[in-house]
Amino acid sequence: MTDHLHDVLIIGSGAAGLTLALKLDPSLRVAVLSKATLSDASTYYAQGGVAAVLDETDSTDLHVADTLVAGAGLCHEDAVQFTVENGPEAIRWLIDQGVSFTLNEDEQPHLTREGGHSHRRIIHAADATGRAISTTLVQRVRECSNVELLENRVAIDLITTQKSGETGNNRVLGAYVLNSATGEVEVFRAKFVAMATGGASKSYLYTTNPDIATGDGIAMAWRAGCRVANMEFNQFHPTCLYHPLAKNFLITEAMRGEGAYLRLPDGERFMPRFDERAELAPRDIVARAIDYEMKRLGIRCVYLDITHKPADFIKSHFPNIYEKCLEFGIDITKEQIPVVPAAHFTCGGVMVNLASHTDVQNLYAIGETSFTGLHGANRMASNSLLECFVFAMAAAKDIQEKIASLPEPPTCKPWDASQVRNPDEDVIILHNWEELRRFMWDYVGIVRTDKRLARALHRVELLKREIHEYYSNYTISTNLIELRNLVLVSELIIRCAQQRRESRGLHYTLDYPELAKELHDSILTPVNSAHRH
Repeated sequence: MTDHLHDVLIIGSGAAGLTLALKLDPSLRVAVLSKATLSDASTYYAQGGVAAVLDETDSTDLHVADTLVAGAGLCHEDAVQFTVENGPEAIRWLIDQGVSFTLNEDEQPHLTREGGHSHRRIIHAADATGRAISTTLVQRVRECSNVELLENRVAIDLITTQKSGETGNNRVLGAYVLNSATGEVEVFRAKFVAMATGGASKSYLYTTNPDIATGDGIAMAWRAGCRVANMEFNQFHPTCLYHPLAKNFLITEAMRGEGAYLRLPDGERFMPRFDERAELAPRDIVARAIDYEMKRLGIRCVYLDITHKPADFIKSHFPNIYEKCLEFGIDITKEQIPVVPAAHFTCGGVMVNLASHTDVQNLYAIGETSFTGLHGANRMASNSLLECFVFAMAAAKDIQEKIASLPEPPTCKPWDASQVRNPDEDVIILHNWEELRRFMWDYVGIVRTDKRLARALHRVELLKREIHEYYSNYTISTNLIELRNLVLVSELIIRCAQQRRESRGLHYTLDYPELAKELHDSILTPVNSAHRH
């Protein structure tokens, strides 16, 4: 069996993982694993931009205040302050890497505004910021002789001292990883491991996320002994293109920031009825308003209308969206865009400190995989990419300070596939995947009830038993790994939601429509059981 040895193993090739790789000392041996291709990460599809204080009329205090308001009382103030204070430095670093942000007439970065922000502070590259960041950072990492980039590698589980039978502090030693091109399970040993695998929005039937967003890092960290928190706060982006041929195309919030209106089929603007900020209210309010109107009227979508703006303005500000909609026969300079809410961002995740360190020694979680406390009960627009850069840089600094004192990780037990056989009915995986995503959408979606959550938990427990039996007896595959992780993460979402007996931010339940007097995070602690290794 192939045995790889590195100083730092980074699982995930989005903004967080690539930033960490670039910020580590060039003398370190680093591996970056990508589940598919290097650019197949949520970062690549991000349209809006990165929030940071870059204008003299703006301030750190204002960005902090906006974030705290959007987070509905649950943001950790130290995490918010830390992120916002380090924002301008992160942007300067991105510019130094060569990211081509859109400039204004004065050759300064053009800043736009999105929901929840009191000022224009979103730096962007037209309406394809993620693509600009991803392609630039991938290119920079390719130039690093100390970084090994490995595609088509699907992490299965973390290797820890606890799982290896050692006593004392639980320490990470590496990971078992499926090479999906060859079918071989490889061992990756490392002094440090960083989970940068993104969120878990593929738990839901409708999502803006790419297919890789199956909660792998959260599930692996949980199985390794890490606590998770606030998994009930799933952000549903209000405006995903509604078209039978459009799989998961997001219509950026920046379009509403530039004056687009949300309308019902009869043309009525409905957002002013729900919030004085109308279309620029935070995402949870906008998504819930759309969901309410769709259910009230029995309609399949609502409409986003920017046709009152000049055609040249629309094409220059939103070229990517203009071209994409045109492919589906929608000219956004003349026609309204049909939109629906879709699962977009996982606000909870693996609990970390300000250095991105988890409960397991030498294991880090960065980006959407982590719970830093920044987002509270609702992520404010464009704070997520900022979190990726700031906390990846913090992780790099922490690793750098510790690495000299660490020995090489010991040899790990090879993956045992001696008792498994090739599956004869892969249709079971497909069926379970579809069942999971449907009941999560119906029962654990934008509006919840105790009864819906109980039904979802009952179904997820049945699926878990089926999948455990399947996982124990059949050869491993990417689909099986992802389904196993999604079912576990869905259970964590449901159990966190059941803990929260109030409606706050992204968690809205008809049984408890009011805010609770006491503030608390929904924290789950794993009870480690024996694994198959």
